[in-house]
Amino acid sequence: MAISKDKKNTLVADLTELLNNSKMVVYAKYEGLTVKELEELRHIARESGIKIKIVKNRLVKVAMKEIAAYKDTDTDALAGQLLYALGTDEDFDAAKVLAKFAKTHAKMELVGGFNAEGAALSKEEVTTLGSLPTKNELIAQVVDTLLSGINGIVSGLEKHAEEATA
Repeated sequence: MAISKDKKNTLVADLTELLNNSKMVVYAKYEGLTVKELEELRHIARESGIKIKIVKNRLVKVAMKEIAAYKDTDTDALAGQLLYALGTDEDFDAAKVLAKFAKTHAKMELVGGFNAEGAALSKEEVTTLGSLPTKNELIAQVVDTLLSGINGIVSGLEKHAEEATA
């Protein structure tokens, strides 16, 4: 069933706004996933502040042409049945959500992505970004590293105090 021109214009306007506000867009092949699996992905993505869109690639290309950052972006990889994950909060959240989902669902295949500056990202780059720790995880690691020295000193002092009172 064909989509009316008004509906296409609305879709392109919505996509343009989403792309404009996204820090990263990641796209993946989803052929073979069930509706239940796609709903599971949407639920996981929603919890992480990621929007999942399944739209015609041609409409995505039209929306990209309306944004200065994406005007000259290579869109040759946008072919076949693709779903798009758009993240507005953290840079790598979209990549993390799709990469994690793809690990447990073999029929999903990461294809690539775009960063906020419009640079095209390869499948390998998206996979790598998806495996990086989150900002909060990095902060926790730094705090843990900083506190490990202090914890060692405190443990040593406690041990010395116990020996002195014994």
